Parts: sequence; structure tokens; C-alpha cells
Amino acid sequence: MSGAVRRKPRAYHPDRVRDALLAQVEFVRSAVRELPAERQAELATLLGHLARQIDALPKLLAEPAPAAARAQVDVTDWVAATVHEERDTADADVISAAAEEMEAVVDTGVREDVLIPHHLGAMRAVDFTVTRIVELTLHSDDLTRATARPVRLDRGALAITTRVLADALAAKAPGASTEVRIPPFAAVQCLAGPRHTRGTPPNVVETDPVTWLRLATGRVSWDAATNSGRLRASGERAAALARELPVLG
Repeated sequence: MSGAVRRKPRAYHPDRVRDALLAQVEFVRSAVRELPAERQAELATLLGHLARQIDALPKLLAEPAPAAARAQVDVTDWVAATVHEERDTADADVISAAAEEMEAVVDTGVREDVLIPHHLGAMRAVDFTVTRIVELTLHSDDLTRATARPVRLDRGALAITTRVLADALAAKAPGASTEVRIPPFAAVQCLAGPRHTRGTPPNVVETDPVTWLRLATGRVSWDAATNSGRLRASGERAAALARELPVLG
């Protein structure tokens, strides 16, 4: 994307990534298992999205290793390039089978020194797992909204997803005129303009993690989030942030 700049990518600890993945998969599996069969059929496409995230790691680990000697794609690259087009379907049994495949490789597969053959280029296995956590967390929230039955979000998975999307915004709209706060997980500066150096920033946007996930992915509009009171924006530059969203399509 034309406005993007390269920043040092955020480091994700493999153990924390592994724990977040396992926890969120279990929350999804439990939630789907409680849905009646007819409701699972109605939500088959959404459940297919969830299953695809769960078994993606074992599928790519089973592929031949990429020829590249080092990673060519990081998490922010993935956010910038991702467009959702999957049309798989699934039910509770498919999700459970996917979870079993994932559990068989997760202890040894979520590593910084293993490259996997992503379609965008060679990617570290730990970074790819981070992207699956992002997708899994977003679709877990989709399932909550679709069923009106809350699907638990693991704190580690929610933190990872919040930070990935905040970093993507900072890369897409570089600058230091506006501070975006998503407590307790992230705060980034973005948007070109007068640089803030000390004290309270003149332009501040603040929201909670779940609203941020929905806002950053186009699931809720800026106006709707503001009108609900879940998004607070102050300063002349803050509203300009709306034009940079969503960051993940």
C-alpha cells in the first residue's frame, strides 16, 4: 500500500502464541458444540471460516519447506494483503477434527526458526500462527454476534489481535499527530501532522479491544462506534483516522 512504512515488527513469544491459540480453539470448540444441529447448518459458512483457521498450521507444516533462507513476509505484510474469500463450510465435528490436527503439531510447530510456505512468501511459523489467532478471534466475535451467545475470547488471543491491528494502522497511516489507545493492550501513534512530544496528546482516539477489532475490520462503522459511546475521539486530527479504516479487509 502506498502510505505504508516499514517498522521493526513486533515480536511474539512462541509460548504465549501457542497458549493463546490453544485456549481460543477450545473456547470455539465448546461454543459450537453447544449449538443445535440446525443452527450449525445455518452458520456453516462462518463455522467453515473458523475451521480453516484451526487446521491451517498443520496443513502448511505438512507442505515442503520454502526455498527462501529467511522470512519474506511478516504479520503486518499479511494484514495489508489479506482479502477474505474463503467459502468452506463446517460443523462441530469438522471443528473438533481440525482442533485435533492442530493440537498434534502445535507444541513443535509454533517456532521462530521454522519457515512455512505461505502464498505471500516464506513466513515464520510463529508469525503465521499469530495471523491464525487474529482470524480465529475475529470469527469468534462474529459467532457471538450471529448467535447472541457470547463466545469467550482468550485474553492472550485478544491482546495479540488488538496489537496486530493497531500496528497495521500505524503502518498504513504513519505519523505521530494522533494517539490511538486500546487499553489495556495497545497504544500507537499515527497520522501525519504536528508531532506530539510531551504531556497529553492533542489528538486522541480511545476504545475498548472488542470495539477496536470490529472497527479495524469494518464490522462496525466509525459513526456507529462513536454514537454508542464505545469510541471517543478528541482533537482536530482524530476524526481523520476514520478514512484509514478498515485495516483488514
